Amino acid sequence: MASSRFHRDSVTAASKNGGAQAGVQHRGEKSRVQGSGVGARRFPEPLPLHSSYHAPMEETDDLRDRIREQLADLIAIRRDLHAHPELAYQEKRTSEVVQRELARAGIEFKAGLAGGTGVMAHLAGGDGSNKEYTIGLRADMDALPLQEENAVEYRSQNDGVMHACGHDGHTTILLGAARVLASITQSRGGLPRPVTLLFQPAEEGGAGAEKMVADGCLDGSVLGPPIARMFALHGWPREPLGVVGTRPGSMMAAADTFDLVIRGAACHAAWPHVGRDCVVAAAAVVTALQTISSRNVPPLESIVVSVTRVQAGTAYNILPSEARLAGTVRTLEPQIRRLAEKRLGEIAKGVAEAHGCRAELDFQRGYPPTVNHPEAVEIFRAVATQALGPDRVIEVEQPVMGGEDFAFYGQVVPSCFFILGLVPKGGPAMAELHQPTFDFNDDAIATGVEMFCRLAMGDG
Repeated sequence: MASSRFHRDSVTAASKNGGAQAGVQHRGEKSRVQGSGVGARRFPEPLPLHSSYHAPMEETDDLRDRIREQLADLIAIRRDLHAHPELAYQEKRTSEVVQRELARAGIEFKAGLAGGTGVMAHLAGGDGSNKEYTIGLRADMDALPLQEENAVEYRSQNDGVMHACGHDGHTTILLGAARVLASITQSRGGLPRPVTLLFQPAEEGGAGAEKMVADGCLDGSVLGPPIARMFALHGWPREPLGVVGTRPGSMMAAADTFDLVIRGAACHAAWPHVGRDCVVAAAAVVTALQTISSRNVPPLESIVVSVTRVQAGTAYNILPSEARLAGTVRTLEPQIRRLAEKRLGEIAKGVAEAHGCRAELDFQRGYPPTVNHPEAVEIFRAVATQALGPDRVIEVEQPVMGGEDFAFYGQVVPSCFFILGLVPKGGPAMAELHQPTFDFNDDAIATGVEMFCRLAMGDG
């Protein structure tokens, strides 16, 4: 899940006062989506998705035997990746591990994508019309800027960097699926249809998915035919081990960020009446922004407005000339996203003016909402229920307000993002994602590999 450092749009508009008077100034709007060429790229008509889908399942015992044969190696790979985490667009070693394992399995791949560390692999399959499109499976590879507190022998060897979001597990699961699918190809002479594997950099705020799309990873211009639909998973420390789940529609939120500067006039702290106190103004702005969710957005709509950083002043006896605020806005619907952006500027401007100060807003649009295609979700449910049984397939009741750049794939092809339970039965509660004691549960690898394999081999 993303940490929202990626700024997709920088929203700006001239203030009515031209910036000279008390008020709010916005700085420049640009769209990286338009600049990337994603919208201009032409894709063939997508593979039809049938609501009556029933996946032709690989013989269960045979598939699970193949997975079991790989498990010891996969656990070793996962722990090696955990011990050597790398930040967004710095995943050089991780990318090399992926390329090494793909080469060992005899799988064709293309490296150097999405800024240099992305890898796209392809397994041929199908016949006739089945060869015209491929199923896409994605894993993210980057880690977080966090100091690990686990005492395990494979704890991070890179100071201040750790796999606190489970991307080591995601990458390992996709490598496991690659191995198993390659073994099926070798023993049976092919797969029911082509499969494409995307090992993506920079999910944590760097929009690696957008770069993979812009590089042509979905449209058939890099390797293999165009991708008809995409699937990805995320390890989930709130659900039982072996459980999978998803929901149609909004699965993850849009993740936007903002920076506010409240400008006043500095003075001696003993004589506040001769200055304009930006600290008091900033405190009032922080409180007032919470009325966006309580008074501007309908009660049944979802929104989070959080101020996460407040900075001002250098001394005990000086009222500073400026205070800086920063935070994040999470929404699910486009109209609520626009409303939040509008009201954030209006509130900051009005409150600052009421205190004799001036507000400057830089609102940065990050990842869009991750929206699951309803028929792709139905395919996922059919495959998961047939493979795991109905008791291990859950409906995610509400969207998650975290951000996820898998959203960029879903803007181009029908996609489904699902969760994979990590909590051992009868065990203690797990650390949450992005906490310094989080560690992916190796016992979840087999279920993840099986789901990816079955989704890949399903025939829609």
